[in-house]
Amino acid sequence: MPVSAKICGLSTTATLDAALASGASHVGFVFFPPSPRNMSFDQAAALAARVPDHVARVGVFVDPDDQTIARAAQAARLSAIQLHRTAPDRVAHLRRSAGLETWAAIAIKVRGDLDQAREYVGAADRLLFDAKTPADAALPGGMGVRFDWSLMNGFRPPLPWALSGGLDAANVAEAVERTGATLVDTSSGVEDAPGVKSVDKIAAFLQSVRQL
Repeated sequence: MPVSAKICGLSTTATLDAALASGASHVGFVFFPPSPRNMSFDQAAALAARVPDHVARVGVFVDPDDQTIARAAQAARLSAIQLHRTAPDRVAHLRRSAGLETWAAIAIKVRGDLDQAREYVGAADRLLFDAKTPADAALPGGMGVRFDWSLMNGFRPPLPWALSGGLDAANVAEAVERTGATLVDTSSGVEDAPGVKSVDKIAAFLQSVRQL
């Protein structure tokens, strides 16, 4: 089955255009002030205007309030919202209020973390299995941390899903082979520094995905 890719945390026209030119199926815009990838609604609107309709525009949030979701959705013409550190009932509420495809991120470190997936049935449209960051980390993702992909052996996700956490051009093929992911998501894996995307690394990652 073909594998598609989301490039997350884009913030410049050059890197957005690189993602589009190399075949990204999804582009991600971060709305979380502590993140080095955070962007204003105006910045997001300017980038979103460059994205063709066949590419999904995903807003990334950490337990957001309703107003933040509404403003971002309008400014960036979002196709989907991706929610981190957000309880299932809150995810369900935001899904109803936004009326958009809704992703729930699940942070994985041990096999038992996968059990959370069942809690999002009926609340989210898609799960994002991401690596759990250290307890004292300010960010829930985008730190280059990966989880042990063997934890997913024999696991059957109850919803459509995507794989994230430390993916880059060198390891994405192994990640897909070991997990069966058909949608992969990268951010720090295509950066030269936190929040500084590399046009060349974006192209290399998407080339690796195309070869799967």
